[in-house]
Amino acid sequence: LATVFHFTASQLSRRKKQKASPGLPRVVPDLQPFTADCRLPPASSVRSTLQKQQSLPVRQLIPLVARISDQNASGAPPMTVREKSRLDKFRQLLASPNTDLEELRKHSWSGIPREVRPVTWRLLSGYLPANKERRELVLSRKREEYFGFIEQYYHSRTDEHYKDTYRQIHIDIPRTNPLIPLFQQPAVQEVFERILFIWAIRHPASGYVQGINDLVTPFFVVFLSEFVTEDVENFEVAALPLDTQRNIEADSFWCMSKLLDGIQDNYTFAQPGIQNKVKALEELVSRIDEDIHSHFKRYEVEYLQFAFRWMNNLLMRELPLRCTIRLWDTYQAEAEGFSHFHLYVCAAFLIEWRKEILSMVDFQGLLMLLQNLPTIHWGNEEVGLLLAEAYRLKYMFADAPSHYKR
Repeated sequence: LATVFHFTASQLSRRKKQKASPGLPRVVPDLQPFTADCRLPPASSVRSTLQKQQSLPVRQLIPLVARISDQNASGAPPMTVREKSRLDKFRQLLASPNTDLEELRKHSWSGIPREVRPVTWRLLSGYLPANKERRELVLSRKREEYFGFIEQYYHSRTDEHYKDTYRQIHIDIPRTNPLIPLFQQPAVQEVFERILFIWAIRHPASGYVQGINDLVTPFFVVFLSEFVTEDVENFEVAALPLDTQRNIEADSFWCMSKLLDGIQDNYTFAQPGIQNKVKALEELVSRIDEDIHSHFKRYEVEYLQFAFRWMNNLLMRELPLRCTIRLWDTYQAEAEGFSHFHLYVCAAFLIEWRKEILSMVDFQGLLMLLQNLPTIHWGNEEVGLLLAEAYRLKYMFADAPSHYKR
């Protein structure tokens, strides 16, 4: 508990100041063709606008993907003495002949240093064994096995039985993080198509469901970051050696598969896992914040209208990718992180916007806010506070199911 709730007074003070001036909902850009009047403004108007922009102070840009664990929204230095000490501890654990996974989870809960995140994620997901001597052998065997699946099954994507599955995957891939150049590269989209198609035909109980495509991206970015020092979001993947590309693809497949093994009922027919989790969220919120719960009832907002996506995509559509990766450090360190702890994160995430929610007094305004929450400038600090609140809620409610109910 002491570790989880250790935040400095300055962090909390800064957070309160940020909350005092709520931002406008983040509006997702409309990517449909623009058909309105497109005449250019006069040159004098353009010059005036440029002069105004140039006179504004320069704001430090936060990379959407790259150097994720080193950067937070307040622009803190990349590596402090404390962070260096943590990195040394991780390296010590990983260098052990048999990595103590419980100890690794304990240290990973509050974030994994970028330098050791790829191997730590492989270990925490259960893809790599704790025994260091066996790791290379296991990696080699699993990578060969994945590409064996490609040879065996991928040609069947045009078969009558699978063509609808492949078509849906093919449609969804370009929509995955459309504003990040990395995911618009043909080589990357082909990787995602193979990963998702092979997973779908090996899991006929659920097959491919929209939303699963998002779950590949954190693994792909983390494993790519092992070989890239510059901004990952603009890196040309085809420039990497073919063997490296293949290893990233296979590791992303297996780690995504391990994740989905724990939440597969989210994606089986009628998605019962998601239905149950949304209901559990509603019951939990009714206990921890009666005002929000009553506010939703008053304006006829159903939890399913906004929280379905929170469960289906594990909040990936609500947070910048750098925040998702930090969140997943904790999910992989927490027992049943993706299935059980995620419920408390969603509850904490909802309560985070309490003031903004209660200020909305119509159905449309509430739904627009809940579907476009202004998290674009979030970083490690905000995610850390969110996780601390989620842990507090879990500590209070997880062992007492009767607390869900009135």
